[in-house]
Formats: sequence, C-alpha cells, structure tokens
Amino acid sequence: MELSFVESLKSQPFWVLLLFFFGSLSILKLSLAILRWVYVNFLRPPKNLKKYGSWALVTGPTDGIGKGFAFQLARKGLNLVLVGRNPDKLKGVSDEIEAKFGNKTKIITKTVVVDFSGDLDEGIGRIREAIEGLDVGVLINNVGISYPYARFFHEVDEELLKNLIKINVEGTTKVTQAVLPGMLQRKRGAIVNIGSGAAIVIPSDPLYAVYAATKAYVDQFSRCLYVEYKKSGIDVQCQVPLYVATKMASIKRSSFFVPSTDGYARAGLRWIGYEPRCTPYWPHSILWSLLYALPESIVDALRLQFSLGIRKRGQLKNSRKKE
Repeated sequence: MELSFVESLKSQPFWVLLLFFFGSLSILKLSLAILRWVYVNFLRPPKNLKKYGSWALVTGPTDGIGKGFAFQLARKGLNLVLVGRNPDKLKGVSDEIEAKFGNKTKIITKTVVVDFSGDLDEGIGRIREAIEGLDVGVLINNVGISYPYARFFHEVDEELLKNLIKINVEGTTKVTQAVLPGMLQRKRGAIVNIGSGAAIVIPSDPLYAVYAATKAYVDQFSRCLYVEYKKSGIDVQCQVPLYVATKMASIKRSSFFVPSTDGYARAGLRWIGYEPRCTPYWPHSILWSLLYALPESIVDALRLQFSLGIRKRGQLKNSRKKE
C-alpha cells in the first residue's frame, strides 16, 4: 500500500523535514515577492497627484528627466513652477507646455531663474517669493550634475568638486527646505528626490566617486525625511533610475533597458506617494536584481573596467579639441 505524502514525510529523518520546511518557505517567499513586483509595477493604481496640491515645482526642467516630469505633471493637470538657470530655455519649455496643455486643462506655468552653482541663497529667495501663496503639493528635486567623463578622484578639479556638492547636495537640501513649510501648513505634499543607481544599485562607482557620494546623500536624506514627515501627510521618496537616454548619460537613443525621459517620467509618476526608495521603470528593477545576485567584487571589477573605458575616450576627445 502506497504511503500518503504526509505519511512519507513523517517517515523521513528530522534533517530532511527541516530542509523541506526551509525550502518550502523560500519558495513561498520568492512567490510572494514576484506577485508583489507584478502588482506594484503593473496593477497598483497611481495616486491622484492633485490631492497633494494644484501646483508642482520641478528643478532642472529644461532637459532630461526634469523636462519629462514637467510635461507629465502638466498632462495630469498640475500647474508648474519651473526652476532652472537658463531663462531662454525655461521660457521655451514654459511656452511649449502652455501651448500643449493650456487650452485643454488651463495649465499655468511660472519660471524662476536659479543658477545652482552660483549664489544659491539668492536663488532660494526667488523660489520662496515665487511660491508664496501657491498650493505647491509636489516637488521634483531633479537638478544635478555628474562628471563630464570618468576620472580618478585626484583628477577632479576644484570647480567640478565644488559644483557636484553644491548642486547635488546643497541644491536639493535648500529647495526642499524652501518648499516644505507650505506642505506642513497644508498637511499634505509629495517630495521626490532623484537619486542614482550609482549610489544604491551597485556597490561602488569607481571614477565617479564624488557623484556617487552626493547621490548617496540624496538617498539617506530622503529616507530620513520620509520617516520624519510621514505622519504629517507628506510623502518623501528617492527615485533611483539606472541609465536613461539623456545628455548627462551621453545616451541618445532609448531602448528596452534605457527609457526615454518621457518613458521614465511616466513610470516615475505612478510611484509617487508609495515606497521611500524605488526604481520606477520596471526593466531597471530586473537589472537591479541581477546585479544584487552577483558578488560585489565582480561588479566592482566590471564597473572599474567600464569607467576606465569612458575615461580613455573622454581624454582622447579632450586632446582632439586642444589640437
């Protein structure tokens, strides 16, 4: 007579039962993780951003991810405060948004000229003046810079070092400090800080050390504010993109794993108000998982070789310009 599955298990040694238990637990855990991944990436409804307020403020909106966010927020019916250093480019984006959405949804835009590498205190003063009386419910801290090309730390000049810290760290911090009081007063708001896979997804980013360190600051800053202000009705989030087709990444064409700026921004809006750290574009999360599965020493070595190649091409390009 054949034994039932339960009876056959009972007849096994204790260590076999233990292995079976932990194996089943691991399979269950993996299954739940996959189901959750499917839900949050494809089935979870995005939040109504208008509930945070009728205005959104975007820094660095004239190009790249910031421009993508500006257009996608306008598409959702939010008025925009656009903050950047180039008045002509700001006006161009403002006019384009109002021409595209103004007639349909009556979108209003305001522009604020701020050079984040210049007199930041004066620039923050202009932001405070521009948003006074506005219901700014969403803040996208997108402005940031990276290296022109990969280089060893001792090759980073003083101006680049200063700008990396001033724009990526001080800029993000002070804009948040300017916008946050109004959100606290209204007891609602969403703050999105754009981080980088260079600081979170990979164990190190050799030859981009200062850039990666500034983005690590953005990640920890976001997490702390998430905990501090969650009960005040303010959702703080660090979004962690990998490569996106932007000028800063020196990538012209989008692909499956490298979204366009609009593609990334569309995904980014769906995640606002949820987890304190996320990578909104779902193919990026697959790459993240694959990288986590590799030993850190291997990822470090691969990244170093990749960065050395960028450094070599950058130096060659510079030498040609000088000829």
